[in-house]
Amino acid sequence: MSSIMSIPRQIPLLVVEDEVLLPGSSMKIPVTNSRNMAMIKSRLLNQTSLSSTIIGIIAKEPHQEPNLPALHRIGTAAVVVQKKLSWKSHTFVGVVRQLDKLAVDDEEDDNQEILDLIESFRIEASKLLGMLDVSNATVARLKKMLRTLPAHHLADLCASLVNASFLEKLQILDAVELSERLKKALPLLIRQIEGMEMIGKTNNNRPDNHFTVPSKGKLVVIRQQRGGGNNLMRNDDFLMPGDHNGLIFKDLYVQRAAKLPQHARKVAMKELQRLKKLPPISPESGIIRTYVELMADLPWSKSSAEILDINKARQDLDADHYAMDKLKRRVLEYLAVRQLKTTLGREFHRISLGGSCNQSDIRGHRRTYIGAMPGRIIQGLKNVGVNNPVMLLDEIDKLGSGLHGDPAAALLEVLDPEQNCNFVDHYLNVPFDLSQVMFIATANSTKTIPPALLDRMELIHVQGYTQEEKMHIASRHLLPKQLEEHGLTPAMMELPLESIKTVISCYTREAGVRTLERKLGALCRAVAVRVAEMNGNYNDTHVKNIANAKLPICLDEATVEEILGPAVYSSNELWSRLGQPGVAVGLAWTSVGGEVLLVEANKMEGDGELVLTGHLGDVMKESAKLALNWVRTAAREYGLQLDGEILSHTDIHIHFPAGAVGKDGPSAGVTIATALMSLFSGRPVATDVAMTGEITLRGIVLPVGGVKDKVLAAHRAGLIRVILPKKNEKDLHEVPDNVRKDLAFVLVNHIDEVLQAAFTGGFPTVASSQDVGSLVSKL
Repeated sequence: MSSIMSIPRQIPLLVVEDEVLLPGSSMKIPVTNSRNMAMIKSRLLNQTSLSSTIIGIIAKEPHQEPNLPALHRIGTAAVVVQKKLSWKSHTFVGVVRQLDKLAVDDEEDDNQEILDLIESFRIEASKLLGMLDVSNATVARLKKMLRTLPAHHLADLCASLVNASFLEKLQILDAVELSERLKKALPLLIRQIEGMEMIGKTNNNRPDNHFTVPSKGKLVVIRQQRGGGNNLMRNDDFLMPGDHNGLIFKDLYVQRAAKLPQHARKVAMKELQRLKKLPPISPESGIIRTYVELMADLPWSKSSAEILDINKARQDLDADHYAMDKLKRRVLEYLAVRQLKTTLGREFHRISLGGSCNQSDIRGHRRTYIGAMPGRIIQGLKNVGVNNPVMLLDEIDKLGSGLHGDPAAALLEVLDPEQNCNFVDHYLNVPFDLSQVMFIATANSTKTIPPALLDRMELIHVQGYTQEEKMHIASRHLLPKQLEEHGLTPAMMELPLESIKTVISCYTREAGVRTLERKLGALCRAVAVRVAEMNGNYNDTHVKNIANAKLPICLDEATVEEILGPAVYSSNELWSRLGQPGVAVGLAWTSVGGEVLLVEANKMEGDGELVLTGHLGDVMKESAKLALNWVRTAAREYGLQLDGEILSHTDIHIHFPAGAVGKDGPSAGVTIATALMSLFSGRPVATDVAMTGEITLRGIVLPVGGVKDKVLAAHRAGLIRVILPKKNEKDLHEVPDNVRKDLAFVLVNHIDEVLQAAFTGGFPTVASSQDVGSLVSKL
């Protein structure tokens, strides 16, 4: 107990964060939260006795360590010596002075081990005080206290002088036994002395080789860096008026701990020399400090170890991604050389580029600007702390450009393996090696990626899922996930495969499974309502089919329709529009997969104009004109009466339904030509066939892209035959086996072959010895 005043047995507690009041020291405590303010008002402001100024100080860490309780077990009793209350801001600032520990036994053990510890501690404490300026009154007072203080007070006082972490101070406070307290405080004292000795070796500007002490008696010390980390000291640890020792130590830190390359070290040392000549309050000193800290924090030579385990990588990919065999095979090939993220222990950083229209996002700002910062590449490397992470450039196809430059152009150097070893960020202004970074970019479409940037990347196309693959994904991944999110178990809900198939075919039209997951979530919510009603012994569900159901609730096709509503997509919709002259089915590729594309052609009296509707791009408009010209050229060969007089008084209208959706590309050429031949001949196209391919004026069918997605779209629509260019035969191996078995493929080289396959009974030609001339019209 304290010899100064009596401490009551029960005193209120003041909880503080990130601070520890050690015995023999004082502390300024700002109080802002309501709980502590209520105690202050009732204890200090409303009472006048001396005992009312005694409170308990308990430490609490904001980000709790796993081995620490919410409130620390041992605290200190203190007396409030100064107080200031601001009614305007509702804050209280008090200065407290420690009286004694709470629940501490001060008995000393006089065995030989304790005596040796005390003697060692006094020697080290004397050495520390001997390094300070003797003319300073605070130092003289400390030396005098060193000879007279009891051992337990000496340990507490010296521990409060050194720069220790929050956890280290708590450990000293917890040390009830004197031997334990000395064992924990002595390493901190030795660490302090070693740090000051290092500074003394480099302090050539101070001939007396002493260090100054701030007027308040609080020693400002340099934190000894251990373990090779790249975390710089806090600015207030070394930037004091008239004291450049911290800066000199920082010179050593930049050279030794950060292990900068030679070209970067020269720049860092130059900036540090500038910083030494500037007063701490100068705005430029803050800019230079931030810059040097960034240089020291960057992982110039620190890499994370890679773990080569291709078997584990294959297991992880198979567990998380169903099907997609081509993509997984390519990833595994790449893993054999360069390892990916969690599978191989690399750090991971994601950069979202969607909407970015400033090259400074990539290259950073120049330091001459206020608020300048490094680019997102350098900032990401600083965050992960290694120079070989996996860096994801998300949505690279959605980059913009404006008055502040083009970020796509800035990425050229980043993604070029021949140049990125000397990448220069405008803020850093020093070359940094990005050659060990693995960049992975994602995009929905390559059409908006600049060709020069696209040339620097290897493309891996992620194809759409088949219906069978979606069923596997739904049953193995999506449904268990939705059950867990809605608090259900497999014993509460059953969804047969036929019901899943209904959801896929009647309520979704997508290459992926995002909409499918939402629909499954809707089914789970309906079941969750019914389960809650069963637990509450009431029945108010709107789904009649499961109103009286018992667990497990089975959702058949009728129940699915009742929950999700009428079918959004129906195969009957497509069949009802076929079987008419002038209508043909094409296949298109979009950023979300393949789609069935209807082409409708009609003719009417007019002035010989060609009308195109359906939100078409320039390439598709040209394909329509080209197809019409071929039909005019081949009309006589196929027995069509299309002379110039007829066409000059006929308007032709070609429409592509779903007019709000943009369409472009040359692959609809054969479909348009077939629809026009059907229109002029009056014969309908077969209802079970879809086609894709580009044509020329001579009727040659050229290959197109996206074959797998287009074939899957035809399969989803229930079509049986698919007409493809002969040169796309090589792409059919990407189509799943079960889909190939269900479809019949017709491979063609010329439009004549297309017409023979598209029309029931073929489309015979009419032999003629006359020269086939081109028909002249206003078209």
